Amino acid sequence: MAKKLYVGNLSYQTTQESVRELFEQVGEVAEVNLITDRDSGRPKGFGFVEMATEEGAQEAIRRFNGFTLDNRPLTVNEARPREERSGGFGGGRRDNRGRDRY
Repeated sequence: MAKKLYVGNLSYQTTQESVRELFEQVGEVAEVNLITDRDSGRPKGFGFVEMATEEGAQEAIRRFNGFTLDNRPLTVNEARPREERSGGFGGGRRDNRGRDRY
């Protein structure tokens, strides 16, 4: 069964291809997804690698956590499930807009 890994502390110059090549050294890679800023399109310095097997994922954590890629020591661990975020209106910061002034 596939296992998703968090990969942090990536250089902004690191590409999905270079991450895939690195992780393929320990097993089959199902997917690589480097996160970018929605507005600017610039990398955020982290991403996710989905390994095809649990064994490949554990070997990737063992070998690549602390491994230097593009002059940056990587953080590699199991990805946590995504937290539910409230969508739409009403979520986030409150700043008293719309309140009557007296």
